[in-house]
Amino acid sequence: MAATKPDLYKILGVGKNASDEEIKKAYRKLARRYHPDANQGDARAEERFKEVSAAYDVLSDPDKRRAYDRGTGPFAAGGPAGGGFDPNAFGGSFSDILSNLFGGGGGGGRASGGAGQRATRPRTQRGRDLETEVSLSFEEAIEGTQASLAVPTSTTCETCRGSGARPGTAPTICPVCQGRGVESQGQGVFSISKPCSRCGGSGSIIENPCPTCGGSGARRTIRRLKVNIPAGVRDGSRVRIAGKGEAGLNGGEPGDLFVVTRVSASPIFRQVGDRVEVEVPLTVPEALRGATVEVPTLDGSKKLRVAPGTRHGTVQRLRGEGAPKLGGHGRGDIHYRFTIELPRDLTAAQRKAVDELAKTMDGNPRARLFRGRTEARA
Repeated sequence: MAATKPDLYKILGVGKNASDEEIKKAYRKLARRYHPDANQGDARAEERFKEVSAAYDVLSDPDKRRAYDRGTGPFAAGGPAGGGFDPNAFGGSFSDILSNLFGGGGGGGRASGGAGQRATRPRTQRGRDLETEVSLSFEEAIEGTQASLAVPTSTTCETCRGSGARPGTAPTICPVCQGRGVESQGQGVFSISKPCSRCGGSGSIIENPCPTCGGSGARRTIRRLKVNIPAGVRDGSRVRIAGKGEAGLNGGEPGDLFVVTRVSASPIFRQVGDRVEVEVPLTVPEALRGATVEVPTLDGSKKLRVAPGTRHGTVQRLRGEGAPKLGGHGRGDIHYRFTIELPRDLTAAQRKAVDELAKTMDGNPRARLFRGRTEARA
């Protein structure tokens, strides 16, 4: 008896009309909650993490989501895996049932002859690219680091070696599309092709599914790996790790892993493009008379000369002292923006000194505003 099709929308907690962004947002929230690194030793949390990842894997892919909604291809009862959602074919585990939804059922190439012939050379299929996020401190992003990741993925089934068929058997040519993977529907002189409703586009049927993977050719798992994050990444950078995505089917090459960096803010430095900005407060005397002040750099500190009469908002640059540029092409600059610190409360001595200063500072800087208006009217 076929098992009830799992409600992937319910697993992610979204409606059936949810947008791609809503699905992604829900997945990220649940993935953080049930991530194995945050639930050490919790088998149920790890199982839930696999379920959430499997549901997202379907609903984030337009073709898979469409097939799931329609109940066609690998999502159809009695479909290409020979028995639809049969829990006995997957050991009864819900995540095992979900694992049957990935990998395309072991794909088959076109071969001569009619239905029932063995597809002796099934099509290879490249593994899907994966994407995950890693949180970094500002310092780790600047200097580069090695990050530990736990990535939900699929690996080639060790029993059938990715074919999806029980050992000693092989996929057979789909009797509907004759191994082409598509059906043609004629409209006058035109013909419209669509993925085969019987095999889901693979071109082959697995009549004797592998008892380990249920015909998918792959098993869902969590891969733990360490990746090198290059120096100079920013918030939102995508680091490509070649060959660390999902395993390919039928000997296909694996996909790639893309690591999106999330960089926390620094209390001192702010990265803007290739440059780093720092606000440097000055006292009124330092701004008026000029001074030599110590400023922070990414590697320590340096002395910076402040010119007499420096105004609030003045920017001074140190070349080549900023963050490393991705690809090893030198470093950016640091921009120091001076701000004038004014005391809120003055002591009697300070007030007297300000009064004496005011007597010696001639001129009204606002006079030009009224002079310009008078000249405009003349």
